[in-house]
Amino acid sequence: MSGTGLKDDLDGATRAATRLYSALAAGDASALDDVLAPDFVGRAADGLSVAVSGEQHGAHAMRDKVWWEIGRAFVVTAEPSEFHLLDDGRLYVAGRYVGHARRSKGPLDAAFVHVITLRDGLITRLEQLTDTQLWTEALGAAGRLETIDYRVVDGVAQLRLNRPDVRNAINLQVAEETLAVARMIEADDSVRAVLVSGAGPDLSVGGDIDYFVSQAEPGSYGDLFARMTGPFHEAFRILDRIDAPIVTAAQGSTAGGGLGYVFAADLVVAADDARFVTAFAGIGLSGDGGGTWHLPRLVGPRKAMELYLLNRPVTATEALEFGLVNELVPAEQLHEHALALATRLAQGPTTGYGHMRRLLRGSWSRDLGEQLSAETAAVAAGGDTKDAAAGIAAFLAKQKPTFEGR
Repeated sequence: MSGTGLKDDLDGATRAATRLYSALAAGDASALDDVLAPDFVGRAADGLSVAVSGEQHGAHAMRDKVWWEIGRAFVVTAEPSEFHLLDDGRLYVAGRYVGHARRSKGPLDAAFVHVITLRDGLITRLEQLTDTQLWTEALGAAGRLETIDYRVVDGVAQLRLNRPDVRNAINLQVAEETLAVARMIEADDSVRAVLVSGAGPDLSVGGDIDYFVSQAEPGSYGDLFARMTGPFHEAFRILDRIDAPIVTAAQGSTAGGGLGYVFAADLVVAADDARFVTAFAGIGLSGDGGGTWHLPRLVGPRKAMELYLLNRPVTATEALEFGLVNELVPAEQLHEHALALATRLAQGPTTGYGHMRRLLRGSWSRDLGEQLSAETAAVAAGGDTKDAAAGIAAFLAKQKPTFEGR
C-alpha cells in the first residue's frame, strides 16, 4: 500500500477513535451508536473495580456495564497523545485518563493503551489496558472497602453491610469501614439521603463473637472493645450531624451493636419477619451503638430497661407498636420500598431536613424557651436557601416544587 493510502487509513481510524472519546466524555449514547459497529466487542482492563472487567459483547453491554459504571464513580476524560497503525491494520492509541473520583475527589492520572479494530469506518473491537491500581487509589477509602458495599446513586448514599456469611456480624474492620463511609457521606455534597441495609437475611446480629475470641484472651476483651467502639461511635456522631436524612431497612435479626444502624436512622422500614434484641445481657456486657441514649427516647425508660435487663426479643409488630420502627413491609419488598423512600427524600429540601434533624434530636436537652430560640435560628437560616425560595414560589403557583438540596 502506498504511503498516501496508509495515511488515509490512519486519518480515518484516528477520526473514529476521536469521535469515540468525545462521545464518552459527553456521555452521549447516540453518538456512541454512530461510531460502534452492531457486532462491537469491548474488553475492559482486568481489576477495574468500579466496572465489569473482561469482554463485553455489544455496544449496550459495554456502555452499561463498563463505561456508564465508570462515569458513576469518576469524572474522567481520555486524552490520547499517540495514534499509529499496527501491521495488522488495527489502530494503536496511547494516552492518559485524567480526572477525579466523584466521592473521594481523589485525582486520577493513569496511562492507557487502546487497540482498536475498525471496519468501514466503525469500531468493531476495543481492547483497553490501564493501571487499575491508580483508579483504586483515586477512589480512596471507597475502593478499599471489603465489609461494606457503598455507592451513591441519584443522590442516595447506599451503605450495605456485606458479611452475609456471618450475618453481618461486626468486627473491627466493619467498625472502621462504617467510619470511613460516614466520612465520605459527610464530605460528598451530592448526597441528599442515606440508605442503610444488610446483605443476606439479616441486618446485623451485632458483635462477631468468633472474632472476639480470636483477638483477645478471656477476661481481657476490654481493650479490643474500646478499639472497636472508637470508630464505630465516631461514625454515628458524623451521621447524626449531616443534613441528609437516613433510612434503615431492617430484615431478619438485628441485635447488639447492630441496633446502632437502626438508632442512627430517621426512618426505619422493617420486614414483617424482623426481630430485634439488645443481646448485651446475654454476654455480660452493657451495650454500645448508642442504644442506651436512643432506646429510652424511642420506647420509654421503663421499656428500655426491660429490653436491656431481660434481653427480651422484640417482634416486628412489637417494634412498630413501641415506636422502634416506622412501618412494616413484606420481606421480599423491603429493599425496593426502602430505596424508594430514600430516593423520595433525596428529592427534598436537604438543608431544611438537616435543620429538622438537629431540632428534633436536640429537643431532649432544651427547655421550651431554648427550643423556640433554636427554631427561630433554624427557620431564619433556612429562609435564605434556594429551596425555600423555590418552595414558596411553587406554593403560590400551585405547582410541585423542585428542590436542589440547598
